[in-house]
Amino acid sequence: MENLFSYGTLQNESVQKETFGRLLTGLKDALIGYQLSMIEILDKNVVAISGKTHHPILTFTGDESDIVEGMVFEITSEECKQADEYEVDAYQRELASLQSGKNAWVYVAVK
Repeated sequence: MENLFSYGTLQNESVQKETFGRLLTGLKDALIGYQLSMIEILDKNVVAISGKTHHPILTFTGDESDIVEGMVFEITSEECKQADEYEVDAYQRELASLQSGKNAWVYVAVK
């Protein structure tokens, strides 16, 4: 199993059902050293799934006072690939250490 940290639309039940075919269960957690901003989503399929034209995106700051709260979900390797297909090209998946000490995949702004 893989850990996936979500701070945005992957927490929405409709997005989970469409992306993974099931609802995910998770625990609250946080990511330290990142800031949230918003980007416009131009992919019509992603907008249709999420119902939103703007999604949050993370940028690394390294500042320990920057904390982003979210949920950490356990997903399969196949579901990790499905999440990759859902996210647009502005995001890249990276492994990060969460406040709880767990390591999880996180979608961040492409550098």
